[in-house]
Amino acid sequence: MKRATLVNWLLVLAVVTIAAVPLVFIGGEFGGADGIAAERIAADHPDYRPWASALFEPSAEVASGLFALQAALGAGFLGYYFGVVRTKRRLRRESDAPDGEG
Repeated sequence: MKRATLVNWLLVLAVVTIAAVPLVFIGGEFGGADGIAAERIAADHPDYRPWASALFEPSAEVASGLFALQAALGAGFLGYYFGVVRTKRRLRRESDAPDGEG
């Protein structure tokens, strides 16, 4: 097995492990930091009133869709970036190769 193939499989294993371990060991519902922060503020300062409010409060389905769209755009950007870098590197390597080898 090539070294690059081994590294790729080890990276996939690491990503799966990083994603699975919290799901296994955190039993229960994961609410995120926003809910915990709001509860803590309410407990520490019961007379606190927010000075700003959200302009748009989407439903849970819309919020989930917007999050998925954000993730897709980020993944597309990263994929494009790494593709450009890889192509530039390949073209540079081909242009630096002696005639007849590239």
